[in-house]
Amino acid sequence: MLKGKTAIITGSTSGIGAGIAKSLAEAGCHVVLNGFGNTEEIQALRSSLEKEFGVTVLYNGADMTKPDEIEAMLLDAEKTLGSIDIIVNNAGIQFVAPVDNFPVEKWDAILSINLTSAFHMIRVATPVMKRQKWGRIINIASAHALVASPFKSAYVAAKHGVAGLTKTVALELAEQGITCNAVCPGYVKTPLVEGQIASQAKERGITMEEVVRDVLLGAQPTKKFTTVEDLGALVAFLSSDAAQNITGAIIPADGGWTAH
Repeated sequence: MLKGKTAIITGSTSGIGAGIAKSLAEAGCHVVLNGFGNTEEIQALRSSLEKEFGVTVLYNGADMTKPDEIEAMLLDAEKTLGSIDIIVNNAGIQFVAPVDNFPVEKWDAILSINLTSAFHMIRVATPVMKRQKWGRIINIASAHALVASPFKSAYVAAKHGVAGLTKTVALELAEQGITCNAVCPGYVKTPLVEGQIASQAKERGITMEEVVRDVLLGAQPTKKFTTVEDLGALVAFLSSDAAQNITGAIIPADGGWTAH
């Protein structure tokens, strides 16, 4: 349904971003992967998507804290693949500490990668999308774009900012054939989270099943993780023509967390 479109997904060398890249490649998109990681693993991911879905998959290691590298990545994608149709702002980092002891450098880094990089992606992609009269901007926010948790001041502030940016961009581009939406996952079962389950069980002296049910998913009424496949399917739908009149939406995918 998206055959021949070009999608750029930040933070897509693993986890949620890689799942989204797979869903968009399956839908027919050429894909630009971005993020850090093991060179051989990134190449294996790039190659596997190309072979499985018959699309072109590029990798660009642009640093999301550097606006000039973000701009170069987007313009290179347009030059190489012919368009910029879909951008998915997924790159993010986390740090947990009390607000009065929160390291300034961690605050700056989280705001830069989780929020400011999305602004720069949108800033550069929008003129191209306007010329094409078609575009999809999808920001991967978090349940923390809607609710807060203690000790996550920078992350919560950044994700609330992403929600506000999403709404503003949607209003500005509403008559341009371009939509802008935010997806707000709760806990997603990725290799990173699986590692946290084991460490939390050891630290708390409880079973891994108890960590999942009572700690990680305590706020999610379904008691189920969101999967990367769930998020990939949602992003593919929001990228489709069927979602042409969905814009400015802040969409929870959190097992009912924010319904409380």
